[in-house]
Amino acid sequence: MQNAPRCGAKTKSRSGKPCQSPAMPNGRCRMHGGLSPGAPKGNQNAFKHGRYSARHISERRRLTALIREMKLLWRGQT
Repeated sequence: MQNAPRCGAKTKSRSGKPCQSPAMPNGRCRMHGGLSPGAPKGNQNAFKHGRYSARHISERRRLTALIREMKLLWRGQT
């Protein structure tokens, strides 16, 4: 950790010295570098759920259409 590259951003403290926090892959620390670079591409640990995947969206739309069709059939019978 001591040999890690440092952020180097100009601090807003009175001293104005460069920030000494360890840098992320984008070259700045978590306080000066904006958003985290995120999980690496293909990282399965970053996958939480599939609610918004294309497969699940199409499945929900198909089920909604099926329910709508069933309701129309039910109304036509009574």
